[in-house]
Amino acid sequence: MKLGIVYAGQGSQRVGMGLDFYEKYEEYRETIDNATNAVKGVTDMDVAELSFNGPLEQLSDTRYTQPAMVAFAIGVTKLLHKKGIKAEYTCGLSLGEYSALYEAGVLDESTILELIAKRGKFMAEASGDRLVKMCAVLGADRETVKEACDYANNYFCNERVVQAANFNCPGQIVISGDAAAVDQASVFLKDAGVKRILPLKVSGPFHTKLMKPAGDKLAAEFEKVDFKEGSSKVIYNCLGREKNDDEQVPKLLEKQVQSSVYLEDSIKYMAEAGVDTIIEIGPGKAISKFISKTVDNVKVYSIDTVEDFENTLEELA
Repeated sequence: MKLGIVYAGQGSQRVGMGLDFYEKYEEYRETIDNATNAVKGVTDMDVAELSFNGPLEQLSDTRYTQPAMVAFAIGVTKLLHKKGIKAEYTCGLSLGEYSALYEAGVLDESTILELIAKRGKFMAEASGDRLVKMCAVLGADRETVKEACDYANNYFCNERVVQAANFNCPGQIVISGDAAAVDQASVFLKDAGVKRILPLKVSGPFHTKLMKPAGDKLAAEFEKVDFKEGSSKVIYNCLGREKNDDEQVPKLLEKQVQSSVYLEDSIKYMAEAGVDTIIEIGPGKAISKFISKTVDNVKVYSIDTVEDFENTLEELA
């Protein structure tokens, strides 16, 4: 067996996520409690209280979603590591990439949590008061989506922005940006025959050039951080592959926040490297669906609950 671990991103958060882990596993409980202290200098959130009791509106605000999701992922990863389960390849969807860096040992727990809290803060600040939107485009190819974004950007003379933010799997691409530009791109796509365009429950124009101020602020934070050599092979969002020797993790993370996420390419890269088993970590099972639509002959487990976790352990044993 060659194992990959993939971490979920924003949009999959739910009230109550991790509560069963918190009640059953001491290591998980310590992780969540420590997370509140780790992010205290950046945000006033109580990670346990917000994750378990909501409200969902606040939990879906990127300033709070990001620390809550990453704390969940770190807690579950620790439990897997305790059982001797370690990835050969790892990646994540958007903020999930930070959890992948934890799994690989590139960054430690407290550093990850502080960085992700700052990332959420910087991304919220970059959004400002702009009216923004992200939508999943179903059934369109990359070229059609690119044409739709170009059309909308030209329509607004680039004063309103829309870009392809996520390439999740064949037939699912997320567009992101100013709401008016996203709507205009959607008109083009519907005229081109696209039947389903679904709004997502996120709070910013993520993975577009509108996030450059967040990227700049993150770059300054990364200068204070010691990035270690990882034990797992990390596949980076903005590349859809492992990094080369001349590519630096801080630069890739700076770029990641303001450019497209190539999850589909990352999953294909894993499969081509011989990964035959993938564990998804995060609320919901969206990543598992993306994987099944992207590659064949890969066994996928999704860990959202304690029951999922224990069933996965039994299967892998």
